[in-house]
Amino acid sequence: MSASESTQALAFVLLVVFLAYVLVIMIPFLRRRPDPEGDPDRFSWHVFVPCRDEETVIGSTIDRLREQFPSVHIWVIDDDSDDDTAQVARARMAVSDHIHLVSRRRPEARTGKGDALNAAYQALTAWLPATTDHSEIVVVVVDADGRLAPNAFRQAAGPIAFGDPETGAAQAAVWMSNREADCPVPGDAGRFRQWWGRYLVRMQDIEFRTTIAAMQCLRGRTLSVGLGGNGQFTRLSALDRIAESAGSPWHGSLLEDYELGIHVMLAGYHNVYMHDTHVEQEALPSTRRLLTQRTRWCQGGMQCTRYLPEIFASPSITNAGALEASYFLLMPFLQLIGVFLWPTVFITMIAQGTISSGSFAAWLEASWWILPLIVLTGILPFAIWPFFYRRRSDTGASWLTAMAWGAGYWLYMYQSYECVLRAFGRLITGKNGWAKTRRNAEADRRLLAREV
Repeated sequence: MSASESTQALAFVLLVVFLAYVLVIMIPFLRRRPDPEGDPDRFSWHVFVPCRDEETVIGSTIDRLREQFPSVHIWVIDDDSDDDTAQVARARMAVSDHIHLVSRRRPEARTGKGDALNAAYQALTAWLPATTDHSEIVVVVVDADGRLAPNAFRQAAGPIAFGDPETGAAQAAVWMSNREADCPVPGDAGRFRQWWGRYLVRMQDIEFRTTIAAMQCLRGRTLSVGLGGNGQFTRLSALDRIAESAGSPWHGSLLEDYELGIHVMLAGYHNVYMHDTHVEQEALPSTRRLLTQRTRWCQGGMQCTRYLPEIFASPSITNAGALEASYFLLMPFLQLIGVFLWPTVFITMIAQGTISSGSFAAWLEASWWILPLIVLTGILPFAIWPFFYRRRSDTGASWLTAMAWGAGYWLYMYQSYECVLRAFGRLITGKNGWAKTRRNAEADRRLLAREV
């Protein structure tokens, strides 16, 4: 087999695997049924809110949590903020004994979100009475701009989630809080940048509420649900078991949330996906900030590939779960191959076809079927998701709008190729620093034109 034939064969295999994966995640997403709720009073709830320069959002987040869930304990983790984050938290501590402040200082501070969460875990375990049953305590991680749905704790207390003693962690669905078309985009920008910002926001909402949700629905079947950094629920006894074997619950990956989910499964628990509740967070209307965020996520996934031997060796992880986790963790490397593979195959195919047909025009006339094949295999697997989004969301969008979203979503997904190149470059050069993504309220203080 020649080098050209080998390249084409590899491309065919990767394409078939990708299309099969799209089909496999789509089926449980479309066929799922509502999950039952439970009694949240059975559990004690403690919300960890990691903060680094979050004065613009943390006050409203604390107030909203206190209003919606009066019995919850809120642990604000100030990771040596340069702004008034700690002062905002202290002002609310003065009127409620359910609010706690965990202060960190450099050089220990600003070493990653996982370290900040470990500090809160240590503070919580020290605060609890020695006789407390840790299996009845649930730790919830919420971003400083996070908005939990009113039914979040009822869903988490349900028989499929923490009502099952085998459940160690659960992840809520993620929606974008600024998804509406009339939601202002921060920054003093012109019409195009305002439109571009709203486009990015809508694409992120589609991504989380369809593609990522579908991946999680499949993982619910394979018992390999991935945890996210926002809307993450974990049983305290599961965190204890991880800390006993590994020293601390959270570890040093840049994808510390997914990494925690791996450790929960390795500890013998199940992870659960809660599609019928959600947490809202701000989508990023800035190309630069979006790429920074996704590069960090991609690099973190690459770092987590070191757990693959343990995943396959673990008796508590199903074979299907190990295969699903393997595909997810190896996906960045497959995309990296694709960056060079797909252009090579395309150019080789045109060159060989032109030579064999006698001219490019003759080859193009004989190969008319290539265009619909590209649409079917390269565009439709992405463009179809906005139609599911339209049917399941409350946007009231028309079919024409859904078609426009479909084209936009297909193009939006190409950002993953730039992110994987950036992530791989950081990985091989040893750049593992945790770059915080600025909130939109912070970006509003600067010109958005400098961000895009």
